[in-house]
Amino acid sequence: MAIFVLITCVRKKLSYRAKAIDMYTSSFFRMNLQYAQQFSPKNIFILSAKHGLLQLDEEIEPYDMTLNRMSESEQKTWALKVVFQLEEHCNLREDHFVILASKKYRQYLVPFLKSYEVPMAGFPIWKQYQFLRERLKGEQNGSLYKSD
Repeated sequence: MAIFVLITCVRKKLSYRAKAIDMYTSSFFRMNLQYAQQFSPKNIFILSAKHGLLQLDEEIEPYDMTLNRMSESEQKTWALKVVFQLEEHCNLREDHFVILASKKYRQYLVPFLKSYEVPMAGFPIWKQYQFLRERLKGEQNGSLYKSD
């Protein structure tokens, strides 16, 4: 069983084309990346409202889109797109998924995953920051996933 981590995209982005790992610039996103590494995953993916599933080194243009502005039908269609993308990289019935994403980004996705966990489920944003800070104590911020 391989472990995969799914991290949500964030609003704060660069204003020019870049690798997905660099596009999202918020401290919250960076903290999630560092925390994700603690699971020793086979891969970390970004859940993007526009692109579905993004690999960290995939180059993208900046965009302004969120599932929060999508209808339920659009959210379900988006989740199916992500499921199809995941199937290209993972075994949804045998692999384990750690989901670092809000309910909107996971609610229609998790029914397709046999094994998953959501470490910060139900936490308000301040509690998520606190949770991440506690788990990242002793690590240098920004030391993981620096791309050239």
